[in-house]
This record gives sequence, C-alpha cells and structure tokens, in this order.
Amino acid sequence: MTREHRDFLAIPDFSSAELGSLFDLAESMRTGVYDKKPLAGQSLAMIFMKASTRTRVSFEVGTYQLGGHALFLSPRDVQLGRGEPISDTAKVLSRYVNGIMIRTFAHSEVEELAREATVPVINGLTDLLHPCQVLADLLTVRQQLGEISGRKVAWIGDGNNMANSWINAAHVLGFELSLACPAGYDSDAAILERARSGGNVTLVRDPGEAVRDADVVTTDVWASMGQEEEQAVREKAFHGFCVDAALMSRAAKGAIFLHCLPAHRGEEVTADVIDGPQSRVWDEAENRLHIQKAIMAVLMGGEKL
Repeated sequence: MTREHRDFLAIPDFSSAELGSLFDLAESMRTGVYDKKPLAGQSLAMIFMKASTRTRVSFEVGTYQLGGHALFLSPRDVQLGRGEPISDTAKVLSRYVNGIMIRTFAHSEVEELAREATVPVINGLTDLLHPCQVLADLLTVRQQLGEISGRKVAWIGDGNNMANSWINAAHVLGFELSLACPAGYDSDAAILERARSGGNVTLVRDPGEAVRDADVVTTDVWASMGQEEEQAVREKAFHGFCVDAALMSRAAKGAIFLHCLPAHRGEEVTADVIDGPQSRVWDEAENRLHIQKAIMAVLMGGEKL
C-alpha cells in the first residue's frame, strides 16, 4: 500500500468547501438518498485506549451500513496496551485493514499513527481534539438552523478537546464563537491564537456574556475521562457555569442546546434544559453515525468532495 490517502485528525484537515460537501453527503445518508456500499470488502480497525459508547457504536454500525466490517480493539486486544511502539502497530495494521480509527489520550499518538500507517487514520478522540463530535454538532446546527455562517455559538465550561475542536471549526468556517471558561481552564493557547488571528473567536469569563444572542449554546462535563480525581476542585472552579433556563434565556430566540454526552444533570446543565424543548442532544448523538459514515466513505470508499 502507498501513502496516497487522506487522514482526518482535526477539522482543518478539510477546507470550508469540503466540509460543506461532507455535510451534504452525511445528510443524504441520514435521509436514505445515499444507499451505496463503498466499504464493501473493507475492514476498519477501531482502537479504543479510552472507553466509549457513542464512538464505538456509531463507527461499528456505520461501517456495517456502508458494507464493511469493523474490529473493536481495546488495550487488552492490542499490543499497544503492553508497550508495543505505535509505529509498529501502524505498520502491522496497515497490512490487514483499510482504515484505522483511534480513541486515545495523547494527540501525539494519533499523529504518529497517521505518519506511520499506509491507510487512512481517523481521530475518534484525543485529550486535545474531538473532531468527529463537533462535525456531528455542526451537522445538527445545519439541520435545525440552516447554514452555520452568520450564526453565533457559545461554549460554556472547560476549554477541553470539544472547545478546541469548536475553535478549529470556527477557524475554518468563519462563524462567531464565544467561549466562557473559568480562569485556569482555557482552551489550547496555540489553537485559540490561530483562530483569533483570522476569525471571530472570543474568550470571556462570564457565561452570560458568551450566550448573549447566541444561536447555539453548548457545553460538556466539568471533569472529562481521566480527570475524575479533580472533580471537587473543578466543581468549585466551575461554579456559575451551569447552563440553566436563566442562562438559555439570554440566548437568541430559537436557540438550540447541544451536549456531546454523557451529561451530568445538575452540574454543567440542568435537567430542564437538556431534556427541554431547546435541546437537540439526541439528534446530535444520531448525527455521529451519519457524519462518520460520510468521513469513511470519503477516506476509505473513494467518494469525492
């Protein structure tokens, strides 16, 4: 196999025009207009160094629906969990499968895997980025509100991998993004600086300021996987950052609420918001399936953007 392939490690790997085409493809898959099997006879290796519900099920089901076969590989199932170099795993898997999806901790591991593999690599999540989820979020916005251009998105809470991917999305697509993060919990400085220099991205400390006239309000848990021991400290730091009805009332009329899940009702969001009429979290979760099918169809199945 050759290196003549594309990877998807971060949202800027696709141009604005390509993202538009990707959303169109995903929507055609959601509605059933697209019924091809571009992954027929192909296999996707799914490496999970971090556990998952939505990532595993959506990639596995999506691969099957496109005619392919997915292999679930936990740390117990691959030698990575016992210290095998990533480069060795990449080279071996490239001899067996047609694509690799990995969900892990360090972003550098995904980058190394992509450098060494001779098949497409998809970032299912790292501590730095969660690009598939934010593309699913953007697909949801598109379905509910139309094109993202001219819209305002408010991120409330931790400047984590979700926030970083929202910043990357704003950098590529040009919509307004306002992040409200407690001091000490800002997003990645390099990602934020790049987006600020070329787009309408702001970082504030007041959630009320961030959500003012926002079309989309989104958040995530205060302590992500691997940060559980910080829970008490984070609860204190994030006091006042809960998305409740009062905060949502400051957003634009018709604003929608998004959350990548799992959610902790009563912490980062109240039950009446996430389970209320403005919430689109279930459509958002479903859209993981459709956008990832589109990504695989392009990277592995030969579909053009």
